[in-house]
Parts: sequence; structure tokens; C-alpha cells
Amino acid sequence: MLKFIFNVYIYIYIPLMAKKSMIQRELKRQNLVMKYAEKRAYLKEQIKQTSFLKEKLALHRKLQQLPRNSAAVRLHNRCMITGRPKGYYRDFGLSRHVLREMAHEGLLPGVQKSSW
Repeated sequence: MLKFIFNVYIYIYIPLMAKKSMIQRELKRQNLVMKYAEKRAYLKEQIKQTSFLKEKLALHRKLQQLPRNSAAVRLHNRCMITGRPKGYYRDFGLSRHVLREMAHEGLLPGVQKSSW
């Protein structure tokens, strides 16, 4: 793929993307997590504060009735460009392949190849 930047053509290698359905599934999970975050946090706090077993069990039941995908634990970091779930760098939001290519092309400010 050729990109036109500052009157210079730069070739950028973009590896195959993850299945679009997987990317959409992850976006759906992110939306559910944001939607139910307050309710989930409130229920967890109530569980910690109460000392009665029956109340705790009732609150646990309410927590379990929320959608499973609304738990933040079910989120998986994915590359913003390719959707690749492995080799993810949090600082950039990119997978290692894309990070390497963009760094070599000088598209990431402040990133340079190390030498010693």
C-alpha cells in the first residue's frame, strides 16, 4: 500500500487483519462494559459493605444477572489498525508488526531504533 506523505511515497506493510466479526465483537464488549460500569461498581461496593449473608447472596444474584460481556475482565486489547490481539503495545495501541513498520517509517514521534 502506498501512502502519500509530504510529497514522498512511503510503502507501509500492513499485515492481514483480524476477522471483522471479532473486531465488532470486541467493540460490542467495550460498549457493554461502559454501559454497566457504574451499576457493577455499585453492586460490588454493596456486597463489600453488607455483613448479612442473605443480603450478600441477593446482591450476588443481581450481579450475576448482568450480561457476562459487561465485565471488564472479558475485554481483550486489539491493534487499532489490524485488530490483532497478540503482541499488543499499550503505549501505542498497536501490535508489534505495525509498531515496527511505523517506527521504521518515522511515523511515530520520539521512537527510534536503539543502538549501543
